[in-house]
Amino acid sequence: MAEKSGADILVECLMDLGVDVVFGYPGGAVLPIYDALYNHPKIKHVLVRHEQGATHMAEGYARSTGKPGVVLVTSGPGATNAVTGITDALMDSIPMVVITGQVATQLIGTDAFQEADTIGITRHCTKHNYLVKDPGKLANVIHEAFHIATTGRPGPVLVDIPKNVQVATAPYRRPAAIAHASYRPQIDADPVAIETAVEMLAAAERPIIYSGGGVINSGPEATRLLRELADITGAPVTSTLMGLGAFPASSPQWLGMLGMHGTYESNWAMNKADLILCVGARFDDRVTGRLDAFAPNSRKIHIDIDRSSINKTVEVDLALVADVASALSDIIALWNKRGHEKADLAEWWARIDGWRARRSLDYPENGAEIMPQRAIADLYSATKATGKDVIITTEVGQHQMWAAQHFGFDGPNKWLTSGGLGTMGYGFPAAIGAQMGNPDSLVICIAGDASIQMNIQEMGTASQYRLPVKIFILNNEYMGMVRQWQELTYESRYSNSYSDSLPDFVKLGEAYGWTGIRIEGPQELEAGIRQMIDTPGPVIVDCRVAKLSNCFPMIPSGAAHTDMLLDPSQVEGTLSDEAKALV
Repeated sequence: MAEKSGADILVECLMDLGVDVVFGYPGGAVLPIYDALYNHPKIKHVLVRHEQGATHMAEGYARSTGKPGVVLVTSGPGATNAVTGITDALMDSIPMVVITGQVATQLIGTDAFQEADTIGITRHCTKHNYLVKDPGKLANVIHEAFHIATTGRPGPVLVDIPKNVQVATAPYRRPAAIAHASYRPQIDADPVAIETAVEMLAAAERPIIYSGGGVINSGPEATRLLRELADITGAPVTSTLMGLGAFPASSPQWLGMLGMHGTYESNWAMNKADLILCVGARFDDRVTGRLDAFAPNSRKIHIDIDRSSINKTVEVDLALVADVASALSDIIALWNKRGHEKADLAEWWARIDGWRARRSLDYPENGAEIMPQRAIADLYSATKATGKDVIITTEVGQHQMWAAQHFGFDGPNKWLTSGGLGTMGYGFPAAIGAQMGNPDSLVICIAGDASIQMNIQEMGTASQYRLPVKIFILNNEYMGMVRQWQELTYESRYSNSYSDSLPDFVKLGEAYGWTGIRIEGPQELEAGIRQMIDTPGPVIVDCRVAKLSNCFPMIPSGAAHTDMLLDPSQVEGTLSDEAKALV
């Protein structure tokens, strides 16, 4: 069998694994790999402007396509620049394989040029990582890395390859099916637990289905089954930020997102339910609020493929360690086999309708300024009218929460945001990755004027690859969420939350070869959004919105999940008269 260099073995593995896109940035410790890629044009390499951008692009590609994202960066600063995106992928369960260069094996530990302990640095922010010192082991490691990244609870896996291993040769044989000795995710739930879950659901008088990103990670079948379960039980459905789209927002059973900026009805329904069925979520602190006050009188069933997520923060009555699709399929089959009918939940729905009547997502409009909520609502209406496949990414902050509240998602993999880590700078590179994976889709990044600047250099990447991504900036000249917290809890002491010296986003876009649009008043909003959608190629929109608008509902830090603030008047003594007038 002919021998190949480690670099060629790596590229052959990527081709065998069906990789078609790699996001990366070259450097001395990965030049042999880049030389091998030169001879394999079937793999498209996307040259980023910063390694953090590469990881977020890989996340956006993975989240929107269901395929693992692949990153290639050099040693030292290349690897350390990627750490934020790797951690983001771990927190949000995104399948990603990161290949890093490393100094030659004989130089490891000598503080060689561009050396860093990549394995040590990433040990706690990867699902698993490898340092490969033998080219003969490289093929097995790469195939195993993809297996680990994409099965069980998905996540990032890093493979660190010293430069001399990339040059050294070894025979290449495509590995057989991966059967790791200790890594064996449990796919199917215990049948006895399934029986118990079915009977608990059938007996519930006030059930609620609490879904999360695990439903989307499980695949299209899981989202279909979630909808079927809601239909046959009649239960209301709510979701985490990461789970939006798994259940259609247009359904009358949809309560909206729950948690810190969730709806009044979803949080109260969680509190008053007699049974919570948690599907692919993890009782995150942004959902529960103060733990001792969270859903105190409910029984709880938790379906999750990650055993460590169960009983980590909230004790549950029944645990089903399983893939979401498998567990839901078994529950539905047994429900039907036992002849259970949809329960009479009229009283429960009447209570929910009472909470809905509070209209917690309503917002004031003064006619003189664009309210950010209105901008999102109009963007949603305009994109829906196109009939196109629309993918929305966001940066992190107020605009992210307004998008979650006012942009309706009826399908999975159309909402890409940073949930667990809350990474500013995520949204725009993620949009590039999504556009690479979905060339015919309309991909829009909803951003804030502060967070868009975190990775704004990737405008060059979009220009280079002629990607028609759109950036829709809600420009309030503040780090909006920071300012909101300072206003509500620090007596409006705006310490370093004002975005001074903002660039002219229109001219900046034009400098990169983009189309720039500025929207300055309500009368320009509809036409500006229409122009953005209809303009070929990349577009950046500077939408000037009310500067001091706040995001409600809001659960203050440390409060119970029913202690929601619905408007500024509920925060006595902390809002200025000017703020009250403009919110």
